[in-house]
Amino acid sequence: LAAQGTIGGIGLNGVGHPSKEKNMAIQWFPGHMNATQKAIAERVKAIDVVIELLDARLPGSSASPMIAELTAGKPALKVLNKQDLADPARTAVWLAHYNAMPGTRALGLDASMKAPAKALIAACHELAPKRGGVVKPMRVLICGIPNVGKSTLINTLTGKKHAKTGDEAGITKLEQRITLADDFYLYDTPGVLWPRIIVPQSGYNLAASGAIGRNAFDEQEVAIELAAYLQANYPAQVEARYKIKGVADMTDEALLIEVGKKRGAQAGGKFDMQKASEALIYDFRGAVLGPITLETPEEFAVWKAAGEVQDAKRQVKKDAIELDRKIRFKQIPRPVKPFTAH
Repeated sequence: LAAQGTIGGIGLNGVGHPSKEKNMAIQWFPGHMNATQKAIAERVKAIDVVIELLDARLPGSSASPMIAELTAGKPALKVLNKQDLADPARTAVWLAHYNAMPGTRALGLDASMKAPAKALIAACHELAPKRGGVVKPMRVLICGIPNVGKSTLINTLTGKKHAKTGDEAGITKLEQRITLADDFYLYDTPGVLWPRIIVPQSGYNLAASGAIGRNAFDEQEVAIELAAYLQANYPAQVEARYKIKGVADMTDEALLIEVGKKRGAQAGGKFDMQKASEALIYDFRGAVLGPITLETPEEFAVWKAAGEVQDAKRQVKKDAIELDRKIRFKQIPRPVKPFTAH
């Protein structure tokens, strides 16, 4: 299957920027991710601990529901990677959130952390204390969304270049086994999303972070959502970066336009909204705005609940369409209406 992306139900309005209606989340599930899904399901049978690498800037959105389903019942280590790019106060809240879950440990990680291998190995032994030694080596599966930093982390852990790295989603395509110690085996898997993202805001946050292939989303839609969140939650950082006043009182569109002006998106009296959008997204990815986290546990819980409601409605409609199709093609008999006496 070729990589496919959709921006369903969200169009451009008359002034050339995305409308605020959100009918469907951004979707991206290339063919190799289907193979990864099957590989994880098979590998996890002989695994002692699952390490899920999360993006500290969007811990909820970067936690894959599919990985949670495939690895259910296994001790889990949630690693909030890139914590140096995230809001420290919010990182602490997210770590507490995950550490409160049964059978789960959570820790923050970034490039400056000394001896990350030692910290990860120690956390895994806490989760599976009966594993260790040559007879019972620790078997750990590391997984996560694309571009979350798995390959960089593995190269750091081993001191060798085992995996390709780059600022592009979907670089790693094959599973590999890496020996961190004589009794500690780490199985790396390619980055994987889930077949259908039901939380629209998660789609936007994943796209802003670089976890989704660039052909699967519209930069203007993502930038508008990003601008709205920054305007509401990090106005001081935006003002400091772009030398803009009154950010808290702006609309998302107005803020994006002002950012674009500061970043060279206006020339000869013409304004390039696409260039402005790309500038804001890349400034966020490069952390030039300072440490930012795009969601709290409470916010994500609300988004997820709303997404589940909409997904349930979508499924009811889909089932009704499928039932009608089967009746029309005489695959099943038409339901008999109950007789009512008058």
